Amino acid sequence: MRWWCRTTPSRRLPKVRSRVPVLILVECGVVVVGGSDRECFGDSVRALFGTCCCDADLEETKKLLDKLVVLKLNGGLGTTMGCTGPKSVIEVRNGFTFLDLIVIQIESLNKKYGCSVPLLLMNSFNTHDDTQKIVEKYANSNIEIHTFNQSQYPRIVTEDFSPLPSKKSGKDGWYPPGHGDVFPSLNNSGKLDLLLSQGKEYVFVANSDNLGAIVDIKILNHLISNQNEYCMEVTPKTLADVKGGTLISYEGRVQLLEIAQVPDEHVNEFKSIEKFKIFNTNNLWVNLKAIKRLVEADALKMEIIPNPKEVDGVKVLQLETAAGAAIRFFDKAIGINVPRSRFLPVKATSDLLLVQSDLYTLVDGFVTRNPARANPANPSIELGPEFKKVANFLARFKSIPSIVELDSLKVSGDVWFGSGITLKGKVTITAKPGVKLEIPDGAVLENKDVNGPQDL
Repeated sequence: MRWWCRTTPSRRLPKVRSRVPVLILVECGVVVVGGSDRECFGDSVRALFGTCCCDADLEETKKLLDKLVVLKLNGGLGTTMGCTGPKSVIEVRNGFTFLDLIVIQIESLNKKYGCSVPLLLMNSFNTHDDTQKIVEKYANSNIEIHTFNQSQYPRIVTEDFSPLPSKKSGKDGWYPPGHGDVFPSLNNSGKLDLLLSQGKEYVFVANSDNLGAIVDIKILNHLISNQNEYCMEVTPKTLADVKGGTLISYEGRVQLLEIAQVPDEHVNEFKSIEKFKIFNTNNLWVNLKAIKRLVEADALKMEIIPNPKEVDGVKVLQLETAAGAAIRFFDKAIGINVPRSRFLPVKATSDLLLVQSDLYTLVDGFVTRNPARANPANPSIELGPEFKKVANFLARFKSIPSIVELDSLKVSGDVWFGSGITLKGKVTITAKPGVKLEIPDGAVLENKDVNGPQDL
């Protein structure tokens, strides 16, 4: 099979294999994708994920963590969920926002091990000013918080390729060029030199809305021990993740392939969970000295991903890059297949329902799955447009239902939930147009289709 890359049509991707040939499956269920030297790390990873740091290792763990920086991508707004300001300030659970939980997690690490792991927030021009004010509430925290602004580029008018700001003023004429910009922006901000001067060696980069993206000491130890400059966390693809980028072997190196780079005639193949079994979680571990070396050499020539948009009726183009695409430029780059628990993004209110339910608990800022859930997969949840905005979502639930035994939920129409409700198996709730359907307090719905009060 041959792929042609949309973004660079003159460049053919010969014999891109649907299964990366350097995948090694070990007993613990962890897969490692080796770099250009085809080096396999099966034994190391088995030990890595098979053991935990204990109190006897406190001093060694402290030394490891003192080499680490946590960087959260904080450029997105909460507008798609009906919120204003940075998405990271949406309340997730128990009154805590994404940012609150991130700070609590790092505070917990620093307190437990006596280390000094700083937090960096990469903002966009859309979120920077608000974030600067928000972080003031963490002034008494035991963590050092840095913020910096990523680049902003002019949107290009599709018709004549002129920059939109020349025809329209204001923020709408500009865009942040994707999280691939994290590496040059980290350097240009001066933060990279500061971190290196403090003896920091690795940065853990993750989306601010991924509640599963927490520091894993075992991964850090593995990277330092094996001098891996770059690590991408991947996880098994499900039908909910078919658009996620995947790793391929090309030109002797591990590379990221995004759906935007795939021609239309091959999109279905790309989405196949049989052919491409893993996808990028965007949890990335990167060596800081390697970032400095590559940025200064202008060597991070990542593939451009075109993102068409429309602004006030004008068709425009945004040219973006993805941080995961940088994997091919780093020495000894690897991918690690991690448990699904490390990928828990909140992109919509349906995700919010999951993390606010009894399916998860919150301890010291860490969202942990309920062991009472027998099914390893999360239930599939589909909520109608009436639930799209966070405020509407919260108003329609007196309390979040119990969903530990739920397989799937589909809700459409003007539906309202009482308190103490339990949902099990496959549940579909449909309110007819113009009809308000109320699910009463204490209702137990198991493998049920509800189309009106008569079905309750």
